[in-house]
Amino acid sequence: MAECKKFYLTTPIYYVNDVAHIGHAYTTIIADTIARYARLKGMDTFFLTGTDEHGQKIEEAAKKRGKNPQEYADEISNKFKELWDEFEISYDKFIRTTDEEHKRGVQKAFKIMFEKGDIYKGEYEGNYCVSCETFFTETQLIDKEFCPDCGKPTRKLKEESYFFKLSKYEKQLLEWYKEKTPILPKAKANEVIRFVEDGLKDLSITRTSFEWGVKLPKELNDDKHVVYVWLDALLNYITALGYGSDDESLMDRYWPADLHIVGKDILKFHAIYWPAFLMSLGLELPKNIAAHGWWTRDGEKMSKSKGNVINPKEVADAYGLENFRYFMMREVPFGADGDFSERALIDRINNDLANDLGNLLNRIIGMSYKYFDGKIDSSKVKEFYQKELDEVESIIDNLEPYLYEMQLHKYLEELWKVFNIANKAIADYQPWAMIKEGKTDETMALLGLIANVLAKASFKLSPFMPKTMDKIAKSLNYEINTQNYDKFIRNKELLSEFTIQKTEPLFPKIDKPLLKPVEIKKEEGIITIDEFFNVSLKIGTIKVAEEVKKSKKLLRLEVDLGEGRNRQIVAGIKEYYSPESLVGTQVAVVANLKPAKLMGMISEGMLLAAKDENGLHLLRPEAPKKEGTPIK
Repeated sequence: MAECKKFYLTTPIYYVNDVAHIGHAYTTIIADTIARYARLKGMDTFFLTGTDEHGQKIEEAAKKRGKNPQEYADEISNKFKELWDEFEISYDKFIRTTDEEHKRGVQKAFKIMFEKGDIYKGEYEGNYCVSCETFFTETQLIDKEFCPDCGKPTRKLKEESYFFKLSKYEKQLLEWYKEKTPILPKAKANEVIRFVEDGLKDLSITRTSFEWGVKLPKELNDDKHVVYVWLDALLNYITALGYGSDDESLMDRYWPADLHIVGKDILKFHAIYWPAFLMSLGLELPKNIAAHGWWTRDGEKMSKSKGNVINPKEVADAYGLENFRYFMMREVPFGADGDFSERALIDRINNDLANDLGNLLNRIIGMSYKYFDGKIDSSKVKEFYQKELDEVESIIDNLEPYLYEMQLHKYLEELWKVFNIANKAIADYQPWAMIKEGKTDETMALLGLIANVLAKASFKLSPFMPKTMDKIAKSLNYEINTQNYDKFIRNKELLSEFTIQKTEPLFPKIDKPLLKPVEIKKEEGIITIDEFFNVSLKIGTIKVAEEVKKSKKLLRLEVDLGEGRNRQIVAGIKEYYSPESLVGTQVAVVANLKPAKLMGMISEGMLLAAKDENGLHLLRPEAPKKEGTPIK
């Protein structure tokens, strides 16, 4: 992600089938952080978020609640907007796909693609998942019925449909990935590239089986069709800029998008469908599409049925919004799945924020009033502490690439090194001793060094924790704005002489969890489809088998699961199988079982077997399978 004079970034538009959860908050806070950083640097920034309100799922959800789709969409969309306003998300526009200007833009795009020959009418027959708004082939389904993404039953649909010639753009997409490397993190790009290389099929883009959606352009005279949700939804990124209206000045000013931020579950739509639509429309492609991971809670997948879904407002109310923002950006590498642990949040607040940062400000306030009536002068910092100042400036100068590469956790990890330098300087130079020795200039310069470390770091931390950094800036007698960013960061100037203002502790220590304990709801003996899919079953080949000495039941096996190394599995099958009869045979293995120690040996999995009055028999594939083949 390269720097430019203008910066246009987006979140996905959130589907209004339910209220906002921690995943929505995570995406939106990331986008808000980057938007604030761009503005602080003086870039002409436009930040878009909003809600996706069409589709069969919304129509059905509204019907269940006794409302019409528009009433239901209004209710849920307002909840999203209210939460983002309460979280002080600095969006420039909140778009809704029920906005008339958006509908007009979708109809214009449809007409252009149709006239170009990229849209044609045909008939679609396939398995459709209402929940995911996606069609799947029979080979993709689980047990020929269930959605491979969410596990819910699919519906057989056969209806007239308009199709987009996605296959036409396969080569152009692959060239784009290679030349521009637009997808972040890079590991996610490889997944997309492999998907496209396997071949793209034309995309069904309209429906006749429901009515809640954008109607086709009047010129097509085909009122029974509505635009399929992904074509409708993705176009919001340009309709929000006035595409299809009488005033497209914002399109001229901000397009192409510099950054689309999405969850990993919708990367395919943004990295394949969306650029193909733009190619068809003759518009520039986005510069970067960044996909983040999902959140679990205390190692458990979140779900309503378990009762462990995290309400972001409850966390922010309990622990402070900016503490919550910091935790989410710092705790998890972008692109990886993250685990929300209340204990981990408390540790971040008490250690990173209270000890490393908050206490640093408290110490400088205390010492400045004790030794100099609150006055701090930076004029001799370079004379006495040039080495520390250079180290701090070097760290500050090298932070930005981490942000552009969406390594926000690494950005914060590196930034925290400047606080470590400041805290170490206090410990090493011992100002309380220096002042007793009459080293007044050195002591004042040390306080000046600490003040400037806090000031420079506050600019870089401000996009993550804007209000908290404003408190630091007020205490140190400056404002966080673009002019001062240029002064203190770009030009490396130091603070002028000032009187530090006393302030309340920024991060009070937290002694115990503040959220209501989660009671996992679970019906005895029953597991959910999600829990079942969490079990990884794979085919393996036994490479080594030998008896475990002093054991009547155990054999030590080495099993190849296609991982580049053999798994050691200790199995209680000695009474039924000899070691030599097992070598070279294939077995079914529970591959993600927590390792256990048996007879002093680590066992990294479990074999599947059936046992009755006729004895025990291992479960095996009917025909040889490649090592590591999943069992579905």
